Amino acid sequence: MAGTHDFCRMANGVKKRKSMKFIEEELNWLAKILVARINDYFRQEKSEQQESGIRPQSVGMEDGAYARFIQSNNLSFEDRVFLILSFVPLLRPQMMDCFNVKNSDTGLRFVEFGCEENGASGLIPTLETVLFILTGGNVNERIKLMNYFLQHPVFSNPSYFKMDGESKLVTMKIEPSEELVDLLILEKPFIPHFSSSFPARKVETNRDWSELVLDDNTMKLVNEIKLWVKYGDRIRKEWGLGNKVKPGFRALFHGPSGSGKTFTATLLGKETGRDVYCVDLSMVISKYIGETEKNLSKVFEMAEGRDWILFFDEADALFGKRTGMKDAHDRYANQEVAYLLQRIEGFQGLVVLSTNLKSNMDDAFARRFQSVIRFPMPDAEQRERLWRGTFSKETEFEPAVDLKTISSKYELAGGSILNVVQYCSIMAMSRGEKIIRNEDILEGIRRELLKEGKMMG
Repeated sequence: MAGTHDFCRMANGVKKRKSMKFIEEELNWLAKILVARINDYFRQEKSEQQESGIRPQSVGMEDGAYARFIQSNNLSFEDRVFLILSFVPLLRPQMMDCFNVKNSDTGLRFVEFGCEENGASGLIPTLETVLFILTGGNVNERIKLMNYFLQHPVFSNPSYFKMDGESKLVTMKIEPSEELVDLLILEKPFIPHFSSSFPARKVETNRDWSELVLDDNTMKLVNEIKLWVKYGDRIRKEWGLGNKVKPGFRALFHGPSGSGKTFTATLLGKETGRDVYCVDLSMVISKYIGETEKNLSKVFEMAEGRDWILFFDEADALFGKRTGMKDAHDRYANQEVAYLLQRIEGFQGLVVLSTNLKSNMDDAFARRFQSVIRFPMPDAEQRERLWRGTFSKETEFEPAVDLKTISSKYELAGGSILNVVQYCSIMAMSRGEKIIRNEDILEGIRRELLKEGKMMG
């Protein structure tokens, strides 16, 4: 096994070096183009080749993620200049020094070079910089390339390049997104950071379906979602239902807190190989007109085309019932409902909304779900399974513990049972033992009931 591990590590090292070498050669190629363009522009000694004649290296799939990106997107000579130039401030910022030359007449940098100053770290290229490198002073070619880049499926993709201005002009800075850096340079999966620009957190679990205790009917409905993930695209494409069946799927989970709604969503993600992002509604909802839609749009735009599962916990706070049209605010609230419904219906992946009370949900939304699944409070038998399945196998119960009686007497959801197990386990470990005591279980139950305003009987 050790030999196999060492071989894999060596193979990964070779791949990494090939990838780095390819990017290094791409930077060297751009440097030659820059020298040729600057020399030509200032009518200095001509290079052996014009910049358009300086051919890039050949591309092989084995040359790493950067090379594969070029191949899979069929990037041209001009595209490759754009792409590698965007990484120059990150990988070789000194290459931008050639654009820091000042015009002796104005005392300012040459405006035709484009670029924007980035504090002490140097210059950032703009679209104008790319146009200068590729066309010099050729106006016709400049106009052609300007339109070409502004409509380019890669370079106009906000997932790959930051869009810093209100409009796509030649002054637009060319900066790769964090996702593109992760994808092409660091060669690691992209996980967006939780922020005001993306108010959602990735949630995952190491547990499995055997730990989810649900009644047969609920489990049947959950399995139907799994089947949609597996066969949804196939029935649309292979059986010609694409013009009748929308690609997205919307599910509503409703039931008491701790009944397994979030756990089920994370298990669906684990089984189907999809990332699950839980949207933080506290950062989405705004009292200001238009802000809620704007915040929600950020989530959907980031998630589009990524095969993510979007999970809205306590969704009635955002998608709940709205008032009648009594005043301007009510009219706007109903417009907001229509907008939110449109975004959810337009999403091509799986959206799961969760609420403690189905009656809180707006009827306009509830009717649009392909699946509405009730997560009931577990019965006594299911609670006993939860108790026995949640405690660690490393521990044992003192003789006074009667889980059957506890399960019958105290109505707790799975989340509350997990909290009690955690409390009991900490108490046992603090005593330096592996014995779960009955008094700790009862104290943990008392704490959970108090959270709901209940007293132990």
